[in-house]
Amino acid sequence: MRPTALNSISAIVATAEKLVRCKGRYHSELNYRALAKLFGVITPDLPPLEHENVHYADAAEVEITALRQRIQELEAKLEAADKLQDSAFRDGLKAGFSYGQTDDQSGFTQCMSAYSTRAGVKVKES
Repeated sequence: MRPTALNSISAIVATAEKLVRCKGRYHSELNYRALAKLFGVITPDLPPLEHENVHYADAAEVEITALRQRIQELEAKLEAADKLQDSAFRDGLKAGFSYGQTDDQSGFTQCMSAYSTRAGVKVKES
């Protein structure tokens, strides 16, 4: 046998031995790629390896960061809207009570305390 043929056979044997020893999808793909490269076969059916896909991961990380920031902005707006709605409800409740549209003092106090605790304000019971 010629030395190049012997080198090729040795490479095939080493790759086959490695294939037998490895377990798991990642190692199987690596070995499949190694065998394909050894025999000059194109493997379009395999996804790129992680290190080949770094720029996609970086872009995804930037996108995730931007989306998390947008979520925080929307949650802050929602919280502000809730506080404004609670404030408007309390003001309407106070106005109705002061104009005599309701005379239920315990109901008024209960409503005010329920809405005021969410805003962090305590209502004095009279």
